[in-house]
Amino acid sequence: MKNEICNVSKENYVEIVELWEASVRATHHFLKEEDILYFKPLILNEYLDAVELRCIKNNNQQIVGFSGIHENSLEMLFIHPDYRGQKIGKKLLTYAFENFSVHKVDVNEQNEQAIGFYQHYGFKTISRSELDGTGKPYPILHMELVKS
Repeated sequence: MKNEICNVSKENYVEIVELWEASVRATHHFLKEEDILYFKPLILNEYLDAVELRCIKNNNQQIVGFSGIHENSLEMLFIHPDYRGQKIGKKLLTYAFENFSVHKVDVNEQNEQAIGFYQHYGFKTISRSELDGTGKPYPILHMELVKS
């Protein structure tokens, strides 16, 4: 795998949403099926256009991980389940640090693997919201990068 960071175009959006769904189903066990179906069109039709998207493709040019950044906040970081543990998340996060000065991320409180991942890279929880951004009862941890 090349592991190069690539731009994402609108032609990639369906592939991105399919990767998002596979990743969410593998990691967000707390989400209800109805919530996945609720978020899927929002991601495709609204959320992807609201962020700077970058991705990593495998040797067959399939997207295996992507990030979405708005201002200095990492809004999305999803890795296909078949490619977890291959440093793709680290590479996308490092790119976000170096090219977008990212120092904030919001994480579902029930997504303990993601919390551990961000803590490993220096993020600390600074506040908590009882509801997610759409008003659903999924608590969100607001994390910021703390320079040591």
